[in-house]
Amino acid sequence: MALEEQLVEKLIEKGYRIAFAESCTGGLCCGNLVNVTNASKVLDMSFVTYANEAKIKLLCVKADTILSHGVVSEEVAYEMALGAANAAESEVGVGVTGVAGPGGGTEKKPVGMVCFGFCINGEVVTFTEKFGEIGRNQVRKSSVEFVFKKLLELLG
Repeated sequence: MALEEQLVEKLIEKGYRIAFAESCTGGLCCGNLVNVTNASKVLDMSFVTYANEAKIKLLCVKADTILSHGVVSEEVAYEMALGAANAAESEVGVGVTGVAGPGGGTEKKPVGMVCFGFCINGEVVTFTEKFGEIGRNQVRKSSVEFVFKKLLELLG
């Protein structure tokens, strides 16, 4: 069974709803989840907040957090995940922000670096993965796979 199918089943089993706040994945997490029958039982809304202003306006990410840590940071992913869960009034919120490439990387934040936030019932954990320069679309796909695997792990 595909990861997204497992996730939909797990969310239904727990009676949880989910919302995504996606930047570099551009809606791919939400899109993959919606491929699954019964996705409507666990998803009301999600957000593609590519621009910093969208993160601030729709997800309540603090401008100071972006200025202090950069938009690609666990701190921003944390606020994105919490903001998505709060806006959607869902038990689960996911934030994804990264450098998909091929440009935009720096020494500290290279191409392929993606930060993730997972909010479950108000508790947020964050992770950073460095997928490397594997190509823009592969970074995005790898990010989605990471989100689904990590959520299944966190939800037990």
